[in-house]
Amino acid sequence: MNNINNKLGFVEGWTSVIVNIILFALKLSVGISCRSISMIADAWHTLSDTITSFIVIIGFWVSARPGDRKHPFGHGRFEYVAAIIIGVLLGNVGIKFLIDSVRKLSQHEQVIFSISAVIIFIISIIVKEGLCQFAFWAAKKTKSESIKADAWHHRSDAIASFLIVVGIFAGKYFWWIDGVLGIVISLLILKVALEIIMNSSNIIMGEVPDEELIKGINEIISKCDHRITAAHHYHLHKYGNHIELTFHVRLPRELALYESNEIINHLKKKISELMSIEATIYVNPR
Repeated sequence: MNNINNKLGFVEGWTSVIVNIILFALKLSVGISCRSISMIADAWHTLSDTITSFIVIIGFWVSARPGDRKHPFGHGRFEYVAAIIIGVLLGNVGIKFLIDSVRKLSQHEQVIFSISAVIIFIISIIVKEGLCQFAFWAAKKTKSESIKADAWHHRSDAIASFLIVVGIFAGKYFWWIDGVLGIVISLLILKVALEIIMNSSNIIMGEVPDEELIKGINEIISKCDHRITAAHHYHLHKYGNHIELTFHVRLPRELALYESNEIINHLKKKISELMSIEATIYVNPR
């Protein structure tokens, strides 16, 4: 992972930490004063954003370490481990507040909201969506799964805050609105947590290269040398920003060994230059 990506990861992480701590304190104070389970749940959801942002920071710090004897491809996959930890923590938050929301409904508790709650949660919607957009931009720049997970965490918090604002205005007509919103927010949190865990687990376990990547490789092959044919048997291995790709190609059997070697080395160089992928290519005679 290069220094620019590393710095961008730290900037995103620390910005999220500072903003989320401020929002947590504001949301929790109005949630307690209104005795609102959905507000308190959303406050802790925001605090969990702080925890996940710390994990992003730690993930970038570990991922930036160079390869060693035990980890020759570097420590980039720690980023996916960090994203899974984010998902597990987020899931725990969702389960806790799902239980609390059901309890609140069973007890027929009504909530009286204040104007300060409206202001704080509208501010939260704007700020969290802003953080989300910044995190998605940073994730695209760094190709970071943990920052992308953090972005979805911000987005889920913004949606939750929006639902609460709706609930504030509907609360005077429906006593059950706070408990129902608590359930909706909890299910939203659990959905995001599951997606984060599944996406990162798939990368760790190994994925089939997507069609766009294979198309890009085939275009490079076609421009590199017309004698290379039948690229197949692709295997992709991601280690953070370091990507390893192995595949097979066919070359005419009459080519001398040194000629085949020159063609393959040229192809590997082009793939590295154009796609930032380190390729291992096996040659089959045709």
